[in-house]
Amino acid sequence: MKNFMKEFKEFAFKGNVMDMAVGVIIGGAFSTIIKSLVENILMPLLSIVLGHVNVADLKITVPNITGGANIDLAIGLFLQNVINFIFIALCVFILVKAVNRTRKPEEKKPAEPTKTEVLLTEIRDALKK
Repeated sequence: MKNFMKEFKEFAFKGNVMDMAVGVIIGGAFSTIIKSLVENILMPLLSIVLGHVNVADLKITVPNITGGANIDLAIGLFLQNVINFIFIALCVFILVKAVNRTRKPEEKKPAEPTKTEVLLTEIRDALKK
């Protein structure tokens, strides 16, 4: 058990895990902002285009063949969630592109010559003399 706790501590407090945790927290907050944008701004504008229909309330009623209550399919809420996803994906894509542009490409060091290359270079230099 002591070894397990030691391994867990090493895992939990590595930099990558902490960075991921921060990313998840910020992603959750970002998702809330996008959800609010879609629900409170975009969907009301879409409802104006559709003739003052509340898109979130759009439903398809399917009769229950067993004789019970009819089933409502919440098409409007599904549409709203799809739009949320598209906007979140678009914002993340733009953010990743912006971060990638700001990063400088790493300069690659030339590979160390192999022993054969060193020997051939010495032979070439000796022949030149």
